This record gives sequence, C-alpha cells and structure tokens, in this order.
Amino acid sequence: MTFSFTGLSAFPITPMHQDAPDEARFAALIARLVEAKVDSIGALGSTGSYAFLTRNEREKIARLAVSHAGTTPVLVSIGAINLRDTLLLAEDAQKAGVKALLLPPMSYFPLRDEEVFTLYETVSRHVSVPLVVYDTPGTTQFHFSDTLMQRICQLPQVRSIKLPSGSPTAEEAAARMKRLLPALPDSTSPGISGDPTAAGALMQGARIWYSEWGGLFPRLARRLTDAALTGQREDVTRIEAIFAPFWEMSARYGGSLRVIASAATIMGLAGPGALPRPLQGVSPQDAKKLATLIDTHQPG
Repeated sequence: MTFSFTGLSAFPITPMHQDAPDEARFAALIARLVEAKVDSIGALGSTGSYAFLTRNEREKIARLAVSHAGTTPVLVSIGAINLRDTLLLAEDAQKAGVKALLLPPMSYFPLRDEEVFTLYETVSRHVSVPLVVYDTPGTTQFHFSDTLMQRICQLPQVRSIKLPSGSPTAEEAAARMKRLLPALPDSTSPGISGDPTAAGALMQGARIWYSEWGGLFPRLARRLTDAALTGQREDVTRIEAIFAPFWEMSARYGGSLRVIASAATIMGLAGPGALPRPLQGVSPQDAKKLATLIDTHQPG
C-alpha cells in the first residue's frame, strides 16, 4: 500500500522501560492505532522520542511498527544532526519497509537556508520512498521561509510538508498556508501538526493531520479529522471541547510529549518511566487531573 498523505496520521509515543524502548507496549500501541483505522502511523516522530534513541533502537522500532501495522502505512523520522547519520537511518527505515520518511532539519549550530536545502536535496537523491518536510521550529529552532519551502518541494521525493498550524500564531500559520498552497506542486500534499488548531487548517485546505494526541486517542482524532475534512463545524466544536483540557495541559508543559506519556501510563498503555531520561512526566496534581479527564471523557 502506498502512502496517500491524506486523513489522520497518528504519532504514538515510544514507551521506555529501564532506559530502553518497551517493545511490547509499543507494539500494542501500534495495534491500537490499526484497530482505530487511522490512515497512517508516524512512528519515531518527536512524540516518539526519536532524538533520544540510538540508531539500533530506531531500526528496531521501525521494524516493529511495520510488522504490527499490517496494511496501514508507516512513516518514521530520519532526523539526525549529521547528514551521514541521516542517510544511514534512511537506509535502515527503507529496509524495514516504511512507506515514507519524515525529515526535520536538526542541528547544533543554527543552519543556513542553503545548508537545509542541501540536506533535503542529498537525501532525496539517496532514497526511493517519499519524503515529508518536517517544519517544527519549536524543536529544531529552524524557520523555513516560503521561498525555501517552495524550492524544497520541487525535489523529486518530497511528497508532503508538515506545517505547524499554530506557530507563531494560528492566524499567521493560516496566512502562511494560504500563501503556500497555490505554490506547491500537485504532487506535494499539505499537512499540518499542532493539534489545537489542526481542524481549522484541515477546513482551510490541508489534507493530512500529523497528530500527536491521535497517537493516544485515535478514535477521537479520527472523528475530528473526518468532521473537519467534511466541514461539519458543529461536530468539530464538540470534539475540540473534549480535547481542549488535554491541549491546555500540553501547552503548560511546553509540548505534548510529557502529558501524553503520563496519560498513557494512567491508561496502562505505558509503564512507569515511560519517558526517555532526563524528561519527566507531569506533576502528581496534574496526573490526578489527567486521570479524571480520561475517566470522564473516555476519549480512546
């Protein structure tokens, strides 16, 4: 099955146990996403802690994801600071059978536009599966200009972009997407991340939602995706209200990973110490709030 770059792409965490990926619980998370009928699975995204894992661990997780996903397409991140390592990760992922590769411009020293273009151009020449441009300035600290994004999207393997739908604000992100959509090649599917503003972006022309919370609550995210893509605004508002307190807590913790991992532990989908060290979960008080929210809404 090819990757259509439409609908809901759910990004699960990579649960940890004693400083190593918890393979059994990860496989169970993948099976849960398949059962919820997500359109694709984004293993080893930022929510999947790719930057904290070794090459060998990332290869094992990619193989686990593919083997348990069945016919559901899997994409994985191949981001690394060194281009050499990025190419090795791309080779591993392709051998594992992934359908697409997610490429963020990682760095220690700030990257220049030409360096980022060279990264994508080089990887594009060395891979045989589609590439997704990972635009996430909150983690990479790199800001794509419209000109650079349009240039990268002309590369032969680039098939989607992953834009932050709320950065720096939802209004500015919406204006940016409106500018970019007419300039993208027909072969490039506009995608968005940033869960609190994702539905609005889907209603404004984005085709795929790369969702963090969809990796934990796939059924609810599935309903929100379908409602947004079909313009059912009342349903969108109702479902967003269920997600809202989870998103609010994520904002307080500077991102979703800590909150999602804590929720997964409460739900029995991850064990204690699910985050890669030195990351820590939410406070005991917020853990109680999470447990109440999960019990109240049963978001699933």
